[in-house]
Amino acid sequence: MTKSVWIKHAQLATIKGQQGPRSKEAMSELGLIEDGSVWLEDGKIAAVGTTAELEKKFADRSADAEVIDAKGQLVTPGLVDPHTHVAYGGSREGEFEKRLQGVSYMDIMNAGGGIHATMRMTREATEEELVEQTTKRLDSFLEHGVTTVEGKSGYGMNLETELKQLKVMKKLNAEHPIDLVSTFMGAHAVPSEYKGKEDDFVDYLIETMLPEVAELAEFNDVFCEKNVYTPEQSERILEAGKKHGLTPKIHADEIVSYGGAELAAKVGAISAEHLLKASDEGIEAMADAGVIACLLPATALYLREEAAQGRKMIDSGVAVAISTDCNPGSSPTVSMPLVMNLACISMRLTPAEALVAATYNAACAIKREDRAGSIEVGKKADIVLWKVKSYQELQYLFGVNHVESVWKNGEKVVG
Repeated sequence: MTKSVWIKHAQLATIKGQQGPRSKEAMSELGLIEDGSVWLEDGKIAAVGTTAELEKKFADRSADAEVIDAKGQLVTPGLVDPHTHVAYGGSREGEFEKRLQGVSYMDIMNAGGGIHATMRMTREATEEELVEQTTKRLDSFLEHGVTTVEGKSGYGMNLETELKQLKVMKKLNAEHPIDLVSTFMGAHAVPSEYKGKEDDFVDYLIETMLPEVAELAEFNDVFCEKNVYTPEQSERILEAGKKHGLTPKIHADEIVSYGGAELAAKVGAISAEHLLKASDEGIEAMADAGVIACLLPATALYLREEAAQGRKMIDSGVAVAISTDCNPGSSPTVSMPLVMNLACISMRLTPAEALVAATYNAACAIKREDRAGSIEVGKKADIVLWKVKSYQELQYLFGVNHVESVWKNGEKVVG
C-alpha cells in the first residue's frame, strides 16, 4: 500500500466549482484555500480543507504519513494537456530555419515537407522506436506538471502506421505514469499518393481505417482547412466516426476562416482546436452548442501568427481550454506552464482563467473531468507543488518551469 501523503500550509487552488465546462465568470472559480491542505491515500484524494481542519481530522495518523510543509508555495491539480501529437518519428528543425527565412508553413507542407515529412519518418520508425521517442516527451511533460495528455495519430495516413501510433499510445498509457488519451486523426493531411484524389482518400479512411482503429481511440479529429479537408469532407469523416463510437474533435479555422467552428457546433464536437481565424458567427455557434474551444497560443507564437481571441470567446460564453499542441512542426514544446503564460499575455486570459483552462476545462475537453482537473475527494491524486507563493505569481514569472514536485496517482514522480 502506498504511504499516505499530507501536503499542508499551501495556497491550495482546488479548482472546485461549477460542474461541466466553464465559461464566463465560472472560469475564474479556483476554489482557493489559503493555508490549505490535501491528504492523498491509496492513489486518491482523501481529504481537502484548511490545514487546521486536516490537523484535527488526521491527528492520530500524521506520524505514519509523508508530510510536506508547503508554506509559501502553491498547490494545484496536475495539468491536463488536451491536444497533442506526441507520438511521432523524427524532427523538423530545418523547417524552423526555412520559416525564419520567409517560407510559409503551408508552402513547406505543399512542397512535401511539414506533416508529410513527419509522415515519412513515422512510417519508417519501428513501434519500439516510437515508444522510445514518445516516452522521452512524456517524461518531460511530467517534469512540467502535466499528468494527463491527449495524443493524436495522424502521422501515418495509412492503416498500418495509424494503428502503429495508436498501439504505441495504448502501450504507454498502460506503462507510463501519465494518463494518455488517444485520438484518431487519419485526416491530418491528404497523403501525397492521393493528391488530386482527395475524395478517394476520404472514402478509404471511412470504409477501411475507421472500423479498424475504433477500438484503439476515443476521439476522431480532422484538419478542416483550405487545401486540406473541406467542411463537407470533414463532416463526412466526423459523422462516420460517430457511428463507430468516436467523439468528434476538429482542427478548425487555423489558417483562414473556413467554417470550422460552425461545423464543430453542427456535428456536436466536444472541442474545436486552434480557432485563430474563427468567425463571430462560429464563436456564437460554439457557445450555443457547448463546444469547448481548445486554444494553442504556443503554436501561434511559433508560427508568428496572432493568437486566437480567447478573451472574446470566454466573454461570449465559450468554455476555453489551452494546450501545447506538442508536435514537430508548429509547436515543438511540452511546456504547459509557458502555454498558461501565453494565454495571459497573448489572449488576455486572467491568471485564474489560464489555470482553469489548463486543468478542469482541459479535462472536460477529453472527458476526464470525473477523475482529473480539480482537487476533490475521490479524484485521482494528481497534484503539483509549485515554487511560487500564489497562482498569480505562477503566471507573472513567465517562461520558467516552477515545478517543485509532482504526484501521479499518489506516487511522487517528480521531485
